[in-house]
Amino acid sequence: MVQVLDPRLPPRHWDLVVAPAHDGLRGDNVITLAGSLHPVDDAWLARGRAAFADLATLPAPRIAVLVGGPSAHAAFDIGDFDALAAAAEAMALREGGSLMLTASRRTPAPVRDALRARPWAVPVRTWTGADDGDNPYAGLLGWADRIVCSADSVNMLSEACATAAPVHVHRPDAVRGRPRAFVEELLARGRVRPLDGTAAGFDARPLRETARVAAEVRARLGLP
Repeated sequence: MVQVLDPRLPPRHWDLVVAPAHDGLRGDNVITLAGSLHPVDDAWLARGRAAFADLATLPAPRIAVLVGGPSAHAAFDIGDFDALAAAAEAMALREGGSLMLTASRRTPAPVRDALRARPWAVPVRTWTGADDGDNPYAGLLGWADRIVCSADSVNMLSEACATAAPVHVHRPDAVRGRPRAFVEELLARGRVRPLDGTAAGFDARPLRETARVAAEVRARLGLP
């Protein structure tokens, strides 16, 4: 039996436990990973590009902006959104690019309203909820030349970093608790950089842990 995420009980009750390294869980039967498990790989990104092929018409660099919300470990309010939006817009203006913006489940209504109403100075596509049609999240990651995101979600950061796009994080130093260790690891690896209006692109390699973890689970359990 395999438990995914820290069970808050001794790992000996399971054959294997798969947990994020930043949770601090260790043991002979514990498999750790950087960030979270997710489906983002080359095939997933290709399907996203195919499903949202119209995004290819936006001027490059296409900058995906992933807007989160407040969590137990990070605040995110209108002021944070305004700062994130201004920095992303400055990046696009400087390089003649465009923005592809999406809200998340935790994005507060006032931030969704601000995202929708902002008078953008560059070409944009926005998604704030079901009223805007199908969620283009996979398309945004698939077509992104750069990614800008808030720091509140380990899942969102993990998925962004599974692409080949440079990732710029708004206020990474404001994250608290266990997720702070994950953000610090991403910074130390050079996989993400703090967001500011002068941020430039950088070489980035996809950080993908799901296939590695799956292979290790199969090996340890003697599965084909």
